[in-house]
Amino acid sequence: MGIYLNPGNQGFRESIRSKIYVDKTNLIACTNEMMNTNDKYICVTRPRRFGKSMALEMLAAYYSSGCDSRELFAGFKIENDESFPEHLNQCEVVYLNMQHFLIRADCGKVTKYLEQQVMGELQEKYAHILKGQDIGLATALGKIYAKTDRQFVILIDEWDCVMRERQEAEALQKQYLDFLRNLLKDQPYVALAYMTGILPVKKYGQHSALNMFWEYSMTNQYMLEEYTGFTEDEVKALCARFDMDFEKVSDWYDGYRLRRFHHIYNPRSVVAAMRGGVLSNYWTSTENYEALKVYMDMDFDGLRSDSADAGRRAGEGQHPQLSE
Repeated sequence: MGIYLNPGNQGFRESIRSKIYVDKTNLIACTNEMMNTNDKYICVTRPRRFGKSMALEMLAAYYSSGCDSRELFAGFKIENDESFPEHLNQCEVVYLNMQHFLIRADCGKVTKYLEQQVMGELQEKYAHILKGQDIGLATALGKIYAKTDRQFVILIDEWDCVMRERQEAEALQKQYLDFLRNLLKDQPYVALAYMTGILPVKKYGQHSALNMFWEYSMTNQYMLEEYTGFTEDEVKALCARFDMDFEKVSDWYDGYRLRRFHHIYNPRSVVAAMRGGVLSNYWTSTENYEALKVYMDMDFDGLRSDSADAGRRAGEGQHPQLSE
């Protein structure tokens, strides 16, 4: 197991050993269904503290070759899905947390640093294919696929941090988007690409390098609604377990109304309330309003107008009030 190549199951192991874990493992059935189809490019955009990184750790635990995660999934919903054994620890996984690369790389050299780190692990495992070759990551993955017929599951966390934290660095943003397009688009070695972030993916300025992605946002999660946050039934079960008043919890944290699941709760807030027995603004303590306003003002892909429309619907009684 590596840090970037087949990172294993430690993250998921810690999640299920925590005092509170809500079973969202059937997300795996959705990603299995989308593998090697036109829907295999998935970008999940949600606010912070909505379980995006936890979902990636679960997917890494399930797909990563070189480890055995069967016992970790024992007793969870996905175990009963017919697709469960097919891909369990059978895939080559590349796991990238872009925040880490942005912090550690020299200014303007994010993708270069990323390629160096990932290539080091690839060259160690596939020395017989890559030894002595000075090539980029996309080329290396292509060579591995050509020689072994092994495809890759690409998991990218905080994909948009370059756009959020280097807002004035247009050259860096363009280079980064072109890097992702070259790595992912129309590449036969990609079995599944799953990215998470806060901002929309489709278009930045005049640049639409990642238009192959299907975006699952807070305004439209499609079939991923159930895995967006905690559902009403899940919160009721937690309230019963921790002796909390569901009506009061609902007044505080029932923040989103989706098409099929009409009440979606912020996971971080609910977990914090259950653990401490106190109702408070836990979500807003992780991101101040000024920072949120920056994202709104950037107005990527109509984010500002979409949010304003959501606020209008709330005022007209078509949408529950956002408590946090």
